Amino acid sequence: AFMIARYGLSMEVDDEMVADENEKNALQEIVNNTKLSEQYHMVAWDIGVMEPKSPEDIYKVHLIGSQGAKSSSLDSARQNLAATFVNAFVNAGYCQDKLMTAISDSSENLLFEKNELGKASAVASLGMIHLWDHDSGFAILDKYLQSDDTHVVAGALLGIGIVSCGVKNDYDPALALISGYSTSAASITRIGAILGLGIAYAGSRKDKLKSLFLITLSDSQAPLVDLVFSAISLGLVFVGSCNEEIAQSIISVLKNLIKAELAEPIIRLLPVSIGLLYLGKQEGPKANVVKVSETFDEIMKEVSKTFDKIMKDYWDVTLMSLAYAGTGNVLKVQELLSICSKKEGGSHQGPAVLGIALIAMAEELGVEMAVRSLEQLFKYGDYNIRRAVPLALGMLYISNPKVDVVDTLSRLSNDADGQVMMAATISLGLIGAGTNNARIAELLRKLSSQEHGVYLFCVSTNLQQKPLYPCFKP
Repeated sequence: AFMIARYGLSMEVDDEMVADENEKNALQEIVNNTKLSEQYHMVAWDIGVMEPKSPEDIYKVHLIGSQGAKSSSLDSARQNLAATFVNAFVNAGYCQDKLMTAISDSSENLLFEKNELGKASAVASLGMIHLWDHDSGFAILDKYLQSDDTHVVAGALLGIGIVSCGVKNDYDPALALISGYSTSAASITRIGAILGLGIAYAGSRKDKLKSLFLITLSDSQAPLVDLVFSAISLGLVFVGSCNEEIAQSIISVLKNLIKAELAEPIIRLLPVSIGLLYLGKQEGPKANVVKVSETFDEIMKEVSKTFDKIMKDYWDVTLMSLAYAGTGNVLKVQELLSICSKKEGGSHQGPAVLGIALIAMAEELGVEMAVRSLEQLFKYGDYNIRRAVPLALGMLYISNPKVDVVDTLSRLSNDADGQVMMAATISLGLIGAGTNNARIAELLRKLSSQEHGVYLFCVSTNLQQKPLYPCFKP
């Protein structure tokens, strides 16, 4: 039951599995992660990491001097927002912190002196702090739902989704709280509701949400952002389900878009949504492989008819990478390497690099071979490839800070190309997630003391000085 809960699978414990009623209910609570927050706190107290820390504690201002102190202060809206990211990740699941849950009315006004999306992010960070705890999380976030500021409401909806992620409840409180906002007049509120539901019910395959989001996808008058985020949420809720009805609905959205809309960057999230439906399913049980493969091939052919060659290549690579994620399929890795080696280049080469990491990350030998290939790609590839290589390295070594990989990413975090620098900084956080790695913490502190503008957020998101999940390895 704990293993099923850990992987987010949905299962009903029935009388045939367990005869005793009390034992059946106890196992169902485990499967539903009903007491996950309570167990998390228990283990966190036992290993002594429950004491909340402030962003200043994490930045260790006394170690990086006055310039670092400037970066970690809460005087400006940008630095303030960066601090909320640090605070949310460090105190995730603890239901207490020194910045958000401990603020007074006067400091609350200071806290929300930021731009519109900054307000949404700050409120949503409360969802991280109260992760898995419905009782305290919903109580804290409910007051923000009463706000007149639509961005604050959107942040609260997103926060409710984060609180509910992975926790199943027969009464569906998240659905009851959020669903009414999915048709709000304000665009940002609708997006907060749509993504909140997608996160709250990820992997649940809940039919109520399918009906709700398919109505949006079938609305020819719906704004483009609503269509895209509804597709993404469906991909999250029905991940790995191979649901052909949803896939066809997303393809119908594509066919109805005009040429100008197809050129919008946000459209690139649509292949991700279809890819999530087929995540890892190309190497499923043998009885199901042929059926899944045929269906997926048909989906790819239909999608390809909608685009010119540039977008077709981008979609094909994205869909294939997600469909074969975790399979270790050598032939597909070679196919992606071949795409990266072509001299004409193209925007699809970046996803091809990430696809190599996605496919190879399942087993150790595949990871080692992928790393060697990535080194060559970074050395000889064009800018689309070079910018994706640091992220691919981060994906291959999540929570596994190998010395040589840390050295490589440290070098790339000072690259002349700003995009490479940001990707390397994010990847330093990925490989050090929850490990308390002193070397990575020192590197990130040094980066935080430099004036890099928006790069401050990349550093801030990764500055964790204690394990993100004290009782479960990420």
